[in-house]
Amino acid sequence: MPEPALAVSRLSPTDGITYDYPLQPWVVCFAASLFFFFEFIQLNLFNALSPALMQAFHISATRLGHLSANYFYANVIFLFPAGMLLDRISTRKVIILAMAASVICTFGFAASTALWQADVCRFVTGIAGSFCLLSNVRLASRWFEPRRMALIIGLIVTFAMLGGMIAQTPFTLLTDAVGWRMTILIDAAFGLVMLFLIVFFVRDYPPGQGSIFQDHQAQLHGLGLWRALLQTIKNRQNWFGGLYTSLMNLPIFLLGAMWGILYLVQIRGLSRPDASLVTSMLFIGTIVGSPVIGWLSDRIKRRRMPMVLGAIVSLILILLLMYEPNLSFLSLLLIFLGLGFITSTQIISYPLIAESNSLALTGTAEGMASVLIMAGGFTQPFFARLMEWRWGHHIVNHVPIFSPSDYQLALAIMPIAFVLALVIAYFVRETHCISYRERQNAKPSD
Repeated sequence: MPEPALAVSRLSPTDGITYDYPLQPWVVCFAASLFFFFEFIQLNLFNALSPALMQAFHISATRLGHLSANYFYANVIFLFPAGMLLDRISTRKVIILAMAASVICTFGFAASTALWQADVCRFVTGIAGSFCLLSNVRLASRWFEPRRMALIIGLIVTFAMLGGMIAQTPFTLLTDAVGWRMTILIDAAFGLVMLFLIVFFVRDYPPGQGSIFQDHQAQLHGLGLWRALLQTIKNRQNWFGGLYTSLMNLPIFLLGAMWGILYLVQIRGLSRPDASLVTSMLFIGTIVGSPVIGWLSDRIKRRRMPMVLGAIVSLILILLLMYEPNLSFLSLLLIFLGLGFITSTQIISYPLIAESNSLALTGTAEGMASVLIMAGGFTQPFFARLMEWRWGHHIVNHVPIFSPSDYQLALAIMPIAFVLALVIAYFVRETHCISYRERQNAKPSD
């Protein structure tokens, strides 16, 4: 049963708004996406730094997994509150404060001499990261019309994936050349430049439209915190969208952000630069796939069908990676590229959720879904635990050496996840790219 409708207005570039300068909606959303871009570098940089961090802090793979997962622990704890805050206060101020905190803690991580210091900096960076995608979705819903949301979010995710790609081969080569501390210092310095661009360009609303969105906030306050939460939790589309994206995102969390390079070096016999190039294909695939799949979903006015097909093809590709022992370098490049492209169907969940909730509840609904999405980060230490379950304790230069069977057991997480994603996609209710408000207005009056 749908929630009671809130009176909300839909704004778009075709609604007669006069912007301060040409292309302002694109500039605002691009500048805001710098925050997401920077956070995605922080999310994925451990893939390049893993051996150096294990040597520097003298830690096991499991402990390294927990250090990396501090980002996800913070995300899961703070994503729901982040969504609620974004429904109630200035999105621009939230982005600026969160980006500043992330940059400061990136400098702090580079200066860490004790493991607990690195843990704290990683955790606070994760708190800041809980706002990155939600704030971008919030701004996009204000500056663009609903029927373009999948494309816009796809482009935002594409830009973030560029950050993930930079965290692969460039960070690997930079770490080998100047060390992990200097690499992170350079990373933080670029973050500072991005922060200034965000301050200069990001605006909360289209010109002259602030009062309309302030009315939305007043309606949300009138609805009440607990009733808003209850409406969000009762909507099964929010659960399905969040779980689907979490499951489809595991190749990024596990192979792109943490264990991919180590797996390719130890099991597939690649050099570190070649392995980082292969893992970069995940992000290149997502860079291409996110806008293409978003555009296609908008074009055919279907959300559910691409989600189903994405889960099926992803399952085939991960099984090929796991069970074909003689994959060439080119084959590995193509498999990782294909995984990145086809798992981009995960971005459809964001417009699906936006279309399944009133505009006033968009931040809260996306926040709840994002808690489920980022909970996938808990698989990083679980992956390490599975690898160490039957590990022979073979260590070279403080780096553990794992066998093919160790990785095989841990990689089994992903085909199971894709099967679950397929089941979830089957039960998603099709929205046909129609906003919540339009569906409510189309209902016959009693």
